[in-house]
Amino acid sequence: MGDTRTRTPARRARTRKARPEPETLVAYYRQMLLIRRFEERAARAYTEAKIGGYCHLNLGEEATVTGLMAALEPRDYLFTNYREHGYALARGIDARRVMAELYGRSTGVSKGWGGSMHMFDLEARLLGGYGIVGGQLPLATGAALAVSYKGGDEVVMCQMGDGTTNIGAFHESLNMAALWDLPIVFVVVNNGLGMGTTVEASSAEPELYRRASAYRMESARVDGTDAVAVREAAREAVERARSESKPFLLETTSPRLRGHSVVDPARYRTAEDKEALKAADPLAHFALELEEAGVLDAETREKLDAEVKAEVDDAAAFADDSPYPDVSTLFDYTYATPVRGESRRLPADPVF
Repeated sequence: MGDTRTRTPARRARTRKARPEPETLVAYYRQMLLIRRFEERAARAYTEAKIGGYCHLNLGEEATVTGLMAALEPRDYLFTNYREHGYALARGIDARRVMAELYGRSTGVSKGWGGSMHMFDLEARLLGGYGIVGGQLPLATGAALAVSYKGGDEVVMCQMGDGTTNIGAFHESLNMAALWDLPIVFVVVNNGLGMGTTVEASSAEPELYRRASAYRMESARVDGTDAVAVREAAREAVERARSESKPFLLETTSPRLRGHSVVDPARYRTAEDKEALKAADPLAHFALELEEAGVLDAETREKLDAEVKAEVDDAAAFADDSPYPDVSTLFDYTYATPVRGESRRLPADPVF
């Protein structure tokens, strides 16, 4: 006889609860401001050829990043896609180490070998940014299985972009998480575009949170430009995963302000689109909201601006002054443990 569980419908996130304390709101604003200024500096460094390879920025997604990370405990695990700088900062990793990684320096988060897309910090429980679309989902699901197997109370959060919901790993991972009751929260950051293709043009169900219903999984959609609303929705999902060991799919709607990467001119956007994005800037909206509520005055805002600018300038100077990794360390982290007969031959080395 088949499973007779009641199908759980997808839904929108509940109306948020009481506002946090003023100090917490100001801290959220500072976090968003740090991410904004850091990413702007990263874009500048890319044009100066100090950052190479691919580089994807969280510009416009600061509220989503801040709200999601505020919902996690230090013991929880985080897997992200390649748009990860803001998550590393919000997870408490020093801005110096994040910038140094972008510069490919040995003082970076991944000792200069990971770059923009592959940051890893076990202490912060950031278990990687992943360059392959959806590459993080099976690994995050496996981590949640390990937590469940060991009887732990940690939760795994797995962040992805909207384009990831169309690949097989998304469906396979959600299916297994639902079958095995795993403590994982899948988060789709829906910025409306899979590179340059709109969600409506690529997904038969553009309200992506509804896809969870195929796996009888709880889900919700939340305004990703509101850090507090994101925090409340994410907290509900995280606590459900922790207390009931049930997976959850959370969708945040959070348009990015720039192109897919720093080299994308975003010509697929009309002039009207660009104006609408500027008008919906989450950082400006949050600052105005806090000012109108009497939480943030002009003097405090100027002080925070100066603090953050100094922190980002210091991070850039630190990265500039840091050494590149020695070529002899190229293979140091290929395997977790020593492997007999492992080849460490460089391209210019003789075969024998």
